[in-house]
Amino acid sequence: MKRTAFLILLTVTAISKVSAQGHGPLYGLQTPTLAKGGFDFNVAAMSLATEDDQSFMLRYIWSYGVTEDLQINITTPTMVNRLSEAPRTRGNNNMPANGDIEASVWYRFFSNAFGVGKRFESTAILSVSTPTKESRGGINVSNSIHGAISTGYASRTWYAWVGGGYQYYFEEGNDQLGDLPYASLVVGYRPNIFMGDYPKPDWRVFVESLAEFPGTSTSEGQLIPIDQRGKKVMIGPSFLGLYGAWGISFGALFPLYQDITQGPKEEYRLSMNISYWL
Repeated sequence: MKRTAFLILLTVTAISKVSAQGHGPLYGLQTPTLAKGGFDFNVAAMSLATEDDQSFMLRYIWSYGVTEDLQINITTPTMVNRLSEAPRTRGNNNMPANGDIEASVWYRFFSNAFGVGKRFESTAILSVSTPTKESRGGINVSNSIHGAISTGYASRTWYAWVGGGYQYYFEEGNDQLGDLPYASLVVGYRPNIFMGDYPKPDWRVFVESLAEFPGTSTSEGQLIPIDQRGKKVMIGPSFLGLYGAWGISFGALFPLYQDITQGPKEEYRLSMNISYWL
């Protein structure tokens, strides 16, 4: 029933008119910001599977371009199924993978355009979040703060982004979730066959990697000696297709390395966006 409900919600997402963050990756940090006065509504369908269970979630992002370099966002979830032992992860490039409500500011502090359609740019991200459920994995959850920096190169053919971030959870009673340092690397390619103008379709393919190093949590004032949420490196493909004002992006991540001494290991992550540019 839960999987059926998720597929129904996914279908609703697919016929909705939404607008994407930019022509970039799904999981890794990126640098594009909205134009001044630009408004964006984005819907993402996400799933994370472990050896024992699978989560399903829809996320909604409202974004506004204050200037061409400054963007504000708020994201909210619709949880279809939660994991009882959820890994600490960002999950997507502008949203948590859990049931948190998050507000963020993106500031592109460096941009250098050169040649034809080529540019280097760097963006800083600062966000705050509040949980929609009191506990996670048996530990009380409080608000958190998150910061990240990404740097990227884009041309008409090649794309690359590298970035890193850190999420800190505040203490709730005598419990505290461990922090989450992470890093991402993305390389993208746009084949020559897709460089034509509309009405020809335009596709890009990305190889995305994500490394996560969650810290030790505290329960009742004591460090948990064996934390179920271990270090891991994920890698996988994603695809972005554009046709006129419409776009579709989808992808998956698979574990390349996992250091988990207790609890179920992660098997894969899935994500899909259907977009419409106003």
